[in-house]
Amino acid sequence: MPSGSRAALSTAHERTLLMTLAAIQFTHILDFMIMMPLGASLMRVFDITPGQFSLLVASYGLAAAVTGFLGGFVLDRFERRTALLTLYTGFGLATLACALAPSYAFLIGARLAAGAFGGVAGSLVPAMVGDAIPPERRGRAMGTVMTAFPLASVLGVPLGLALATWIEWHAAFFLLAALSAIILAVAIRILPHVSTQRSDNHPLRQMYEILTHRIHLRAFLLSVVLVFAGAVIIPFMAPSMVANVGLSESQLPLIYFFGGACTFFTTPWIGRLTDRHDKLHVLTSLSIVAMIVAPIVTNLGVTPLPVTLVVTTLFFVAMSGRFAPAMALVTNAIEARYRGGFMSVNSALQQAAGALANVAAGLLIHRDPAGHLVGYARAGYVSLAAFLLTVALAAWLRAGAPHAARNPASPLAGRA
Repeated sequence: MPSGSRAALSTAHERTLLMTLAAIQFTHILDFMIMMPLGASLMRVFDITPGQFSLLVASYGLAAAVTGFLGGFVLDRFERRTALLTLYTGFGLATLACALAPSYAFLIGARLAAGAFGGVAGSLVPAMVGDAIPPERRGRAMGTVMTAFPLASVLGVPLGLALATWIEWHAAFFLLAALSAIILAVAIRILPHVSTQRSDNHPLRQMYEILTHRIHLRAFLLSVVLVFAGAVIIPFMAPSMVANVGLSESQLPLIYFFGGACTFFTTPWIGRLTDRHDKLHVLTSLSIVAMIVAPIVTNLGVTPLPVTLVVTTLFFVAMSGRFAPAMALVTNAIEARYRGGFMSVNSALQQAAGALANVAAGLLIHRDPAGHLVGYARAGYVSLAAFLLTVALAAWLRAGAPHAARNPASPLAGRA
C-alpha cells in the first residue's frame, strides 16, 4: 500500500527521533497521571468537593476525546512536523497555565486546554512513526515510543506526591512545563520534514472517507477493544489489593513500580518480536497470557506480597505488551493520506473506550458490609472476553489488509 515518500533517516537519527517522540508521549501521559495524587492538596486549597476534583481529572480526557475527533477533519491537510510542534507548544503553555492557576475555574480551563492540545499531539506520534519509519522496523519503533506509558505510570503518582509534600501542588506543573520546553527545543532540531501524502479533500469529505473505509472500521474496533480490555480492570486494582488481598496502602507503590519497571524493559523487546514475526501471532500470544492472568488478578483473596507482585507484574507486561503489535498492525493497514486524521479519531475513540470501561467496572463492582470489593471477578471475566475479541478483530483486520501483519522482509509482504 503506498505511503508517500519516506525520509531516509540514518540509524542514529531514527533512534533519536523515536526517543524524542517517546518523550513527547511521556509528558502527555505524565500530565494526566500527575493529577491523581494531588487530590487532597487541591481540595484543600480551592475548597472543592471530591466530585469537583473528579471533574478536574476527567476534563483532560474529555477535551482530548473531543479535539481528537475534530482533528480528524483537518490534520491530514498539514505537514506532520509542523502540526506536532504547534500542538506540543500549545500543550506546554497550557501546562504552564495549570501551574499558575489562581482558582478552580481557571484550573479547569487550563486542564481542558492541556487535554485538547496534548491529546491530539499524542495521536500524531504514531502517525509520524508510520510516516518516518519503514514497515520492517515499525514494531520496534512502536515498542520504543510506548515505553513512555509504563515510565509515566511508574513516575507519575510518586512524583506528584513528593512534589506536593515537599513543596506544593504548583511545583508538579512547573516541572512538567519546564520539561516540555526542553523536549520542544529538542524536537525542533530532531523531527524531520517527512514527505507524506497530504489530503486535499474538503474536511467533511476527508472525515467521511476516514469513518467509512472498511479497513478503518476494522482498525477502529480493534483499537477500542484493545483499550477496553485493560481499562475495565486497572481502575479498581489498587482498591482491590487493599480490600481483598490484604495489602497496606504503603505497599501499593510496589505493584506499580515492579509492573512499570518490567514493562519498561519488555515493551521494546516485544516491539522487536513484532518486526520478526506475524503481528497477529505476537498479539495472540500476549493476549493468551493476559487471559490467564486477568481472572487470577481479579479473584485474588488474601495473598502473600511476593505472589501478588508476580501476578500483577505479569498482567501489566501482557496487557501493555499487546499495544506494540496491535498498533503496528493498525498503522501498517492505514494509507498515509489518511493516517493523521485516522490516528486523531482513533485516539478519541480510545479515550471513550477507556471511559466506558471505567463506567462498566463501576456498575459491576460494589463494597460489601465487611469492606471487600464484590464483583471485581466479574470485571475480570469481561476483560477476558475483551482480550479474546481483540484477537478476533485483529484477525479480521489482517484478513482485509494481509500486508499489515507480515514481516516486510518476507518476499510475500506488501508495502505499507
